[in-house]
Amino acid sequence: MRTVEEIIDLLGGPEAAATRCGVGTEAIRKWRQARAVPAKHWPAVLAATGLALSDLPGAPPETPKTEPPMASADTPPEGATGCLVLADGTVFWGRGFGAEAAMVGEICFNTGMTGYQETLTDPSYAGQVITFTFPHIGNVGTNPEDLESLTPAARGLIVKQDVTEPANWRSTKHLDAWLVSHGIPGLAGVDTRALTARIRDGGAPNGVICHRADGRFDIPALKAQAADWPGLEGMDLAKEVSCRQTYSWDETEWAWPEGFGRQTAPKHKVVAVDYGAKRNILRCLASAGCDVVVVPATTTAEEILAHKPDGVFLSNGPGDPAATGAYAIPAIQGVLAARLPVFGICLGHQLLSLALGARTYKLARGHRGANQPVKDLETGKVEITSQNHGFAVDPKTLPAHAKVTHVSLFDGTNEGIAATDRPAFSVQYHPEASPGPSDSHYLFGRFVAMIEAHKAGRA
Repeated sequence: MRTVEEIIDLLGGPEAAATRCGVGTEAIRKWRQARAVPAKHWPAVLAATGLALSDLPGAPPETPKTEPPMASADTPPEGATGCLVLADGTVFWGRGFGAEAAMVGEICFNTGMTGYQETLTDPSYAGQVITFTFPHIGNVGTNPEDLESLTPAARGLIVKQDVTEPANWRSTKHLDAWLVSHGIPGLAGVDTRALTARIRDGGAPNGVICHRADGRFDIPALKAQAADWPGLEGMDLAKEVSCRQTYSWDETEWAWPEGFGRQTAPKHKVVAVDYGAKRNILRCLASAGCDVVVVPATTTAEEILAHKPDGVFLSNGPGDPAATGAYAIPAIQGVLAARLPVFGICLGHQLLSLALGARTYKLARGHRGANQPVKDLETGKVEITSQNHGFAVDPKTLPAHAKVTHVSLFDGTNEGIAATDRPAFSVQYHPEASPGPSDSHYLFGRFVAMIEAHKAGRA
């Protein structure tokens, strides 16, 4: 049996151990104090070190399963019209709603209490089935204004309670009917606490969500489909959700009672590279005084610079940043070489970091929700942020000409960086989503101030 100190050394030291297990360094200190590794971290430690369970201090002599057996029988229980089948063969039964379909993807969870329509239409959820931890999903219906994209990218949703009739004056369509119109299946009646705990402890699994009104399911085929899906690591999904052609954007943020406005007197021209851009990010740029030109994800540096922008914005998006970086990194490096102000959010943050020379890695469970605390290292302030990402930047790989600006107070992972030799910065979270409700809106002002300083210096 290895000692705790030996385990920590094998993981690369306290900070690396904390990162691999998705915790803060305080948790590693508690390992040392207890002289044992908590059971919930065994899967991550075993995967990272290649040790056997019997090697871990605190583990029982006989090897248990790393995840409790939560699978039900393959035969549908009475009344079941939907199921979730995981790649390991686990089956969760429930009541299907939305579109009758079977969709494969990564099963993740979102802790937000509001904004389910914005979540479902966020392009960053491409390739994922969302488990909502908050029970009242669907209670305010849907409407044509709360969309982050015209075509939802999420592949399904899982909830505890059945969707009720909407009770909100802005609702124009029941969530069930809205899901049907977009071909998205839903599953209700699942123990979402148990499923979320499983994802938290064992990482996000691949799975298939299936809705059939007749209750007839080919479970072996669904298990094979889940097991055969390659997963998000190494997958470039930005091309799937990006726009196909360049367009202009002038819609500004929603305000009571007028609704959305229009930017009629922009001061700065900004090219926004669309890796899966949320509409409200574009609205925030327009509200900040920008004339926004949106270009596809594969746009080259030469094509971006041909628009003669005052600044360049790198949007959020889905998939593995290293895969998207095959074409995005050269374009971003070309923009950086021109010394234009650059601002990135989420995937844009990861791609900017890669372009500067850093590396990214996949998180065990990701950050998804509207209640994530982040500390700004420059001001010392803590922001309540909205997040949706499954990959993160490794701060240890940042070059000398870049610095960390923000960190997560949940697990210490990187939440922001800035170049020290040129006007470029980025954050991992979503300042436009207003969870604070406006804790992070200053970042758009920072970008505009950077543009103004650059223009004054150039003049």
